[in-house]
Amino acid sequence: MDRSLARFAAARVASGWKAGSGGRAGPLRLAEIERPSLPGPGWQVVRPRLSGICGSDLATVDGRSSRWFEPLVSFPFVPGHEVVGDAADGRRVVVEPVLHCRVRGIDPPCPPCEAGQTNHCERLVGGHLQPGLQTGYCADTGGGWSLALVAHSLQLHEVPDGWSDEAAVMIEPTACAVHGALAAPAAGAAASAEDLTAVVIGAGTLGLATIAAIHHLRPDFTSLLSVAKHPEQRRLAATLGATAVVEPDELRRAVRRVSGSWILDNGQLTGGASVVFDCVGSAESIAGALAVTAPGGTVVLLGMPGHVGIDLTGLWQREIRLSGAYAYGPEPAAGGRHSFDLAAEVVEAAGLERLVSATYSLDRYADAIEHAAAAGRRGAVKVAFDLRPEKRR
Repeated sequence: MDRSLARFAAARVASGWKAGSGGRAGPLRLAEIERPSLPGPGWQVVRPRLSGICGSDLATVDGRSSRWFEPLVSFPFVPGHEVVGDAADGRRVVVEPVLHCRVRGIDPPCPPCEAGQTNHCERLVGGHLQPGLQTGYCADTGGGWSLALVAHSLQLHEVPDGWSDEAAVMIEPTACAVHGALAAPAAGAAASAEDLTAVVIGAGTLGLATIAAIHHLRPDFTSLLSVAKHPEQRRLAATLGATAVVEPDELRRAVRRVSGSWILDNGQLTGGASVVFDCVGSAESIAGALAVTAPGGTVVLLGMPGHVGIDLTGLWQREIRLSGAYAYGPEPAAGGRHSFDLAAEVVEAAGLERLVSATYSLDRYADAIEHAAAAGRRGAVKVAFDLRPEKRR
């Protein structure tokens, strides 16, 4: 991915006609380049086996990522941060992509990194690496959409014996879901039944993994509503633990039934769900989340938003908390266990390897990106690049 404003603009225009078209019109290209050199002690080469395509990748390729990220990325970079691969030390590993103080060689680390909250790192542009908030957005590390990248030993999590690569590549997105699921406040002992309702908006990879994470880690929620557009998404949401699955235009009525809310003349609810997990991040999804969150409730924003315009009057009048959930780390709500360890348990318990719907070789990158952008409509969930030697053409 090169830095080209003209190409980014072309990608944005093309993706306005068809999502995912930025892969053909934008600054992404297939090229033979030198393997990244090792930045310092503790680093090694990782050869990807599978590397997923996620929503933030699609936003970048389609020229729709927020300008907030401009100082946190260095060009040219190789995309791909959902990676299972073979490390130089012989282990099959999953990469934890955040490029925090300790992998950057910064000593002493910033206060968040010192406390283990590497997702809050304040030094993403320092140390012996060029700027980059994660592997896949840094010129020095390479990324998963390639035959080789470099990673620090602190970023590597060994894959359990007997696991498929498809299960392993789901650990990173599931770790994001775990972090979001555990970020919501716990229901109090005196909470009434309607206070135990959670809603998950969106049923792509992140939304479905969030449903699985809530089902396995949040027994305090007695009702879990899923909002899903497409038939296969609705089927999977139900099998992964949603107690009810509705289409987007049914959400308010469904929450009203569960919570016992009154409804005003304009369709506005007087009550709602205690927690809403927004796994989309659009203006429409955030507005929908605020519309069905109970007074004093919480909206957890897992989906990556861009520049959105929404009416926040309801947030103010109902004292709703809007909370971001980015990446992963030690989870206080789970006794300090790391999101990646918890994610491995969720992937295994829920069989999330079944969400890997299609794989592509690198030379078909434009087809892969278009498939990922239309995954829900095409009955798919996770689309990934297959870099395994036996699969290469």
